[in-house]
Amino acid sequence: MSADAPTIAVGMPVEIGKIERELKKLWEQGGEMMARASLINLAVYSEAADSLSQNTQLIAQIAENHACRALVIAATPSRAEDKVEAWISAHCHVSRAGSKHICSEQISFALEGSFARLLPNIVFSHLDSDLPFYLWWQGEFHDPMDPQLWTWVDRLIYDSHDWGDFATQLQLVNSARAESNHRVVLCDLNWTRLVHTRFALALFFDQPACLAKLAEIDRIELEFAREFRSTALLLIGWLAAQLGWIAGEAKENSCTLTDSSGRTITVTLQEKTGDPVGRCSIICGEDEFRVVNSPETDLLAVSHHIAGKERMRELLPAAGIDPVALMGQELMRGGPHQVYLRAIDAVRDWL
Repeated sequence: MSADAPTIAVGMPVEIGKIERELKKLWEQGGEMMARASLINLAVYSEAADSLSQNTQLIAQIAENHACRALVIAATPSRAEDKVEAWISAHCHVSRAGSKHICSEQISFALEGSFARLLPNIVFSHLDSDLPFYLWWQGEFHDPMDPQLWTWVDRLIYDSHDWGDFATQLQLVNSARAESNHRVVLCDLNWTRLVHTRFALALFFDQPACLAKLAEIDRIELEFAREFRSTALLLIGWLAAQLGWIAGEAKENSCTLTDSSGRTITVTLQEKTGDPVGRCSIICGEDEFRVVNSPETDLLAVSHHIAGKERMRELLPAAGIDPVALMGQELMRGGPHQVYLRAIDAVRDWL
């Protein structure tokens, strides 16, 4: 969220049993100038302090391009007092024709104490008809996972960058997916951060002359920002999954992989100030295929070097890495994210 984004109120307090009635009044008061729009149900769950206000600001920006019914849920299970509060609001934006305000509605909940366990009931009671249900879970998952919730979720959005224990959290996510009979699509914002970098690397090998170099890769160099080691490892997982490499030994600053012919590929990992993945270099003998993130220009500098001399250079768009930009990219994507699952499997022991 932009630092200078306007502050948006959570909304009008309402009684839990009167939410739909009050929403109807809200739209009636707007008259013909307000048009309600909704393509998905988007629930945001967080246990962080002040998440209700912060997530309301995020939804206001997300709704500009992705009409939805938003359920913003702030839970505090540790509170001694059992309490639940609710608010309603609408995020409106002028249509392209300029004649109407296109509005997404938001229902907000604060769940305290044991009422935090009401999450499945809260969600199920306020979904909008048969629209797809996207659940954005902020922070870490809890054991046990509630099996009732996952039967309704179509896409589970999370950020593995936030996980302290990757293996345990991944096991919980897989449990949730199993509860849904593998219907839930896993959407990791840590993976979304890599979309443009992966695209830029793939472009190198679209050319037949460069495609042959894939079998000659002997070294990969990665620079990543502090606390984004898992992001860098997901990028290595993608390469390994796509090229059939097998993960070997992993150390703090390096790791090795083996290709189908038994060749060893060495990966060096360097923590450096900058973007989550600031540079990725794929080295095949004298050839180096380099992608560098340039945060000053929001561009990727893509270059091909032979024997240290630059032979090709171009600039490609880089993806935004703030929560609104990441969510915008994720909400535009479809499919089951099978490549992500293969990338995770390829480097599971390293994560």
